[in-house]
Amino acid sequence: MLIAKPGLDGHDKGAKVVVHALKEAGIEVLYTGLHKTIDEIVNTALEEDVDVIGLSVYSGAHLPLSKKLMEQLKENKLTDKLVLVGGNIPLGDVKVLKEYGVAEVFPVGAKLDEIIEFIKKRVGERNEKI
Repeated sequence: MLIAKPGLDGHDKGAKVVVHALKEAGIEVLYTGLHKTIDEIVNTALEEDVDVIGLSVYSGAHLPLSKKLMEQLKENKLTDKLVLVGGNIPLGDVKVLKEYGVAEVFPVGAKLDEIIEFIKKRVGERNEKI
């Protein structure tokens, strides 16, 4: 799994907490660090052959960043990647993000157990189909 901090967002405490919890749950996680471009995120996903891409966004730019990510994944034939978005996401934007192709949205306050359970279930379902 890849956890990425796109754009100018400088707040990564939440992302680091999620990364730690995922690792404790036995999920292999790569963290990009701050200020990554969508190109860098897609290239890392391709190079590392991750199953899941998680964007952590607190800057309010979640809609354009997510849309661009989904477009670039399609262009690079990576539509099999499970995409999650977390952070400061208004509930009214969840539907739009899902219309872009985001699998799930975890706003501020989402329970770590729910995130872990969702990832394990969805990745498990995908692996069973292979």
